[in-house]
Amino acid sequence: QVQLVESGGGLVQAGGSLRLSCLASGSIFSFKAMGWYRQAPGKQRELVAAITTGGSINYVSSVKGRFTISRDVAKNTVYLQMNSLKPDDTGIYYCNAAKSRGAMTQDYWGQGTQVTVSS
Repeated sequence: QVQLVESGGGLVQAGGSLRLSCLASGSIFSFKAMGWYRQAPGKQRELVAAITTGGSINYVSSVKGRFTISRDVAKNTVYLQMNSLKPDDTGIYYCNAAKSRGAMTQDYWGQGTQVTVSS
């Protein structure tokens, strides 16, 4: 059973920084991609950043230049460095891991970590 454990959320003032961590229960190379999603109150969950096994990275446009996704393979951990935070970045951030199952993809989710940015 895959387990993803997030940490690093909290309350920060606008302009501040936070670093989120996602510890996977196995090798992160066992997933075809890992990423961070967020869900703000009353809104749908959206992809914030993702990194594939091959190292390709993409970001939602609203965080480009401010957020950086990275990984430490030896520690089975994916990070999200968030700088220049804005109140609109507030939400619950979820770690996601996508594993290939034949022609299909199975998604795994962490429990979420709250990020609150005050103005």
